[in-house]
Amino acid sequence: MRNRLSLILYFLFIALFPECVSGKVATGAERFEQYLPFIRGKRVGMVVNHTSVVGTKQTHLLDTLLKQNINVIKVFAPEHGFRGNADAGETVKDGKDSHTGVPIVSLYGNNKKPTAAQLKDIDIILFDIQDVGARFYTYISTMYYVMEACAENNKEMIVLDRPNPCDYVEGPILKPAYRSFVGMLPIPVLHGCTIGELAQMINGEGWIANKKKPCPLRIIPMTGWKHGEPYSLPIKPSPNLPNDQSIRLYASLCPFEATRVSVGRGTTFPFQVLGAPNKKYGDFTFTPRSLPGFDKNPMHKNVACYGEDLRNADDVNGFTLRYFLHFYRLSGEGTAFFSHARWFDLLLGTDSVRKAILRGDSEEKIRNSWQKELQDYKEMRTKYLLYE
Repeated sequence: MRNRLSLILYFLFIALFPECVSGKVATGAERFEQYLPFIRGKRVGMVVNHTSVVGTKQTHLLDTLLKQNINVIKVFAPEHGFRGNADAGETVKDGKDSHTGVPIVSLYGNNKKPTAAQLKDIDIILFDIQDVGARFYTYISTMYYVMEACAENNKEMIVLDRPNPCDYVEGPILKPAYRSFVGMLPIPVLHGCTIGELAQMINGEGWIANKKKPCPLRIIPMTGWKHGEPYSLPIKPSPNLPNDQSIRLYASLCPFEATRVSVGRGTTFPFQVLGAPNKKYGDFTFTPRSLPGFDKNPMHKNVACYGEDLRNADDVNGFTLRYFLHFYRLSGEGTAFFSHARWFDLLLGTDSVRKAILRGDSEEKIRNSWQKELQDYKEMRTKYLLYE
């Protein structure tokens, strides 16, 4: 009976909203017949941002559900805000969506986890945000906190799954002493999971604070995608990841954020170049500017930087330390190269990588140091995979 009702709802939705039919990959958000029956008549809270779109016209899911008379009570917004235009680290404020009038509650700043009061008038939470596969990309930290809040307040959570555009399992596993908002979970730098698979892992491995009470969780899987298949994001997931190349390089270049080497913030090609105000780093030059939509106050603003252009670089998939080791050696600064050593350790999830670099270890030796834990993770991960 439920399957028949789901099919009727699906064909009715397609007839009313043909623009919501997309191409080969159907994200969880686009599989309306799979989740509309669970939210219709309920008071719904949504954890969404600018990536939460459906169909060929890239219609926002909030707008789509409101047209379906779904009772959306409020939106919870992650880092970069509901519309995705806040800089990295910039405080996201509560308010109202100017388009729909729906209240917006910030989950970035002092309040990273929904409170009991904020969940009191909600029956069910819908989570739909595009991830990029890296542990320090904070949307998955937001998902963790929302799951924990749902577990504590007995609220059901539905995760609408999306592809992982950087689908690799690489890098060191996070150690408990280095847990932070840029690393909440004991997973590698590149975790190789979709958000749905990761949500199942959080529940299954008992990572929520109250291990005896998991989050009441339902995953709506996508169709038309499997692990290892490339996926080009239709919308940039955050201000400084504007294209596929930046997403491919993100995990390898993000550790530079703990140094005085720029990753190109303040240009139209962030996370695709490297440089600092010293000619020893290379012949390629760029000058960071205040650039709305990317970064309004970048490091080395209005100062020429010299370094390396990776916009057309090949073989940049996965996670590598070769760029970091190259610039570290060019700097000749030793310990001083790590201008924010604690931040580097938090990003890598351990202090062992920094100490190995200072010892002069090769990339091969550093990578070998985390292989045993990485293999254990890979074996554990197989329990939660939803796709081939």
